[in-house]
Amino acid sequence: MTRLRSPKGCPWDRKQTHESIIKCLRDETEEVIDAIRKKDMHNLREELGDLLLHVVFHSQLAREKGHFDFDDVVQMLNRKLIRRHPHVFGNHKARNIGEVWKKWNEIKAKEKTDRRHAKNRARSKNVGR
Repeated sequence: MTRLRSPKGCPWDRKQTHESIIKCLRDETEEVIDAIRKKDMHNLREELGDLLLHVVFHSQLAREKGHFDFDDVVQMLNRKLIRRHPHVFGNHKARNIGEVWKKWNEIKAKEKTDRRHAKNRARSKNVGR
C-alpha cells in the first residue's frame, strides 16, 4: 500500500482518503456477507482479502498523517481480545455463553467509560494552556 500511494504508484490510490473509500468498504462488506450466506468458501476467501485490503488502506492513510499504522491496529486488537476474554487469558470462570457475553459487555462498558474519562482529562489539561 505504501508503494501504491507513492509518487510512482497508482494515481487512483494516491487520490483516496478515508472518506472517499467508504462506499468501497461498504460494498466489500456486503460481498463478504453475501459469500457467507451462500456458503461460498472460495468467494469468501477472496472477499475477506478485499476487506482486509481496506484495513490496510485505512491504516496507511492514518500512518501518512502520523496517527497510527497497521501494526498499531493489530496490537490494539490483540490487547482487546485478551482483555475481553478473561475466561481464556485470565482467572475468570465462565460456565456458559451467557456468562461470557455478560462479562464481555461489562468489560466493553468499562472501556467506554475509561475512554470518556481519558478524553475529559485531556481536555481539562488543554483548557489551562
